[in-house]
Order: sequence, then structure tokens, then C-alpha cells
Amino acid sequence: MWKSPEPRFDVASAVCQGGRDYQEDAIVTDFPAGTDIGVVVLADGMGGHAAGDVASKIVVTEVYGELKFESANFSEFETQIPKYLLKATANANQSVREYVEDNPKARGMGATLVALVMVENRMYWMSVGDSPLYHLRGGKLSQLNEDHSMAPQIDFMVESGLMDPEVAKNHPDRNCLTSVLLGEKVAKSDCPGRPFKLEVGDMVVVSSDGLQYLEDPRIEKILRRYRRRKSAEIAEHLLAAILELADPDQDNVSFAVVKLNHNKPVARVTRQKPVDLVETVTARTTRVVEIDSSVPPGIPGDGAVPANDDASSPKVAGSAT
Repeated sequence: MWKSPEPRFDVASAVCQGGRDYQEDAIVTDFPAGTDIGVVVLADGMGGHAAGDVASKIVVTEVYGELKFESANFSEFETQIPKYLLKATANANQSVREYVEDNPKARGMGATLVALVMVENRMYWMSVGDSPLYHLRGGKLSQLNEDHSMAPQIDFMVESGLMDPEVAKNHPDRNCLTSVLLGEKVAKSDCPGRPFKLEVGDMVVVSSDGLQYLEDPRIEKILRRYRRRKSAEIAEHLLAAILELADPDQDNVSFAVVKLNHNKPVARVTRQKPVDLVETVTARTTRVVEIDSSVPPGIPGDGAVPANDDASSPKVAGSAT
């Protein structure tokens, strides 16, 4: 019996509205079978005239579209990936600005961003805001990206003995962002120039801060316990833990779980077609032909293919095999 080869990446995503009236998170994952590259883009919307959902969709659409356009270059021009991420983020920020200019009531809307690009076992990312990028190795959980909120400063005050831990945990400014995509100048961003190298068995979780209603030790315990299961099952256990909290103030949750199954040499490399390449039109080339609309169907006209009983002959103008 034929058995399909194990893919390099095992990926699953999940969303939960939580206790909010609307879903303001947006996420997309793209790991095509037959390639050794993958993309995750996540945005957590905020503020404005009920337009946080619009902001997150704009950011995800713009960043993913830009990365998809450049994806054929990832393998051959891997060192340029941080530049692709920076450009995609700048374009998304500009799109938010243009939307607000056209819709003044949406002023104040914005979104966080975590964009991930994987090439074989090498991971690049771009992040703005407080949406975490988690990494699990050897059962230990760590956050790879910077947290652009007041939380790190409040935690530092606890470590310095200047604030009580319980006060810090529920501090009203804890979730205040110090950087976000608002269509204005981006105060801070996190985009390392060198990739983070994954090992077989590593797990990555790209998440909105809604997942942090679970404390890090709880997230670590779930990921460690089910690390040998498929990503889809791990995602289900994380969602179940969120629902078990039954927190009436639960924020929107969205996340993607990515596992590295193997690190075998790449078998195929996708290449970008040269922009100045002119292909020779052949019978197997997909093309468009004009058909005389005044001629009834089935009656040969200019550009139409006449009917033929030979099954090997094409029946539809412009068809390709």
C-alpha cells in the first residue's frame, strides 16, 4: 500500500470568540504540501468605531498577500526574508492609514501583528504589539518575540520589589500597548535579521494575547503533555483549557500550532519565473480566445472550436490540459 511521506510541518489553527461580542482576531496559515516553506500571519484588532475587526483583516490580508507574492523567492533569496517582512508590515500600516482617512469614524483602530516565515528548519518573524510567539523545546516554554506592552515594565517592578505580584497581575495598565499598527509611525517592531533554527520535535505557537488568559505554566503543561500528538489535537486541548476557565471577560483567542516533524534535505526548490520571460504559445498553453456572441452555441464561429466526435479533440475554446 502506498503511504504518503510525512510532511515537514504539522500545522493547525484555531479561533475562539471568548466573552466578547465580536471576533477581532484574524489569522491565516499557508504550508503547501510539496514545498519546504510556510507562512503564518496573525493580527489582533483593537479600538476605533467597532473597527478592530476591520484593522486585523486589513493587516492580515496585506501582509499575507505580500509574503505570498514573494514566497517563490524564499528559498533562493532567503537572506532577504526580513526585508520582505518589513516591507509587508509597512504596506499594511499604510493600508490602515488609508482606510481611516476614508472612514474618519474608524480613527483609533489598529492591530497587532505576528508574521512568521519558515524555510526548512529556519524561522523568521516580524511582530508589532503584544501577540506572543511561543517556542517549546525539551518540555520548556519560552516567548521568542518582544512584548510591546506595559507588562514587561510592570513585571520588572515586581522583580525589583517595587510592586506586589498580585497587584501587578491585575494592573489596569498591564495590557496597554507601546506599539501597534495604527497607520501612524510604528514605535517598536521585532524582526531579527538571522533565523531561529528549529530542531525536530520543536513546537511553535503563534497567538493573540487571548491565549494568555491561561498562564504560561498551564500552556507549557498542555504542550508538553500532548507534544507527540498531531497539531490539531494540541489546538483542541488549548481551546478546551480556555473554555474550562469560563472567564466572562475572556478576550478573543486565535493561534496556530506548528510542529517540525523532520529535517530531511529539501527535495524541491520553488523558483520565481523571470519577469522578462516570454513563453511560446503552444496547444497546451492556457489562453483566452474571442467567440462571436451572435453565433448560437454549437455553431462554429470566429474563434470557436467546431464540434467533433473524436474524443481526443478539444470541445471548449481556450481549454488546456
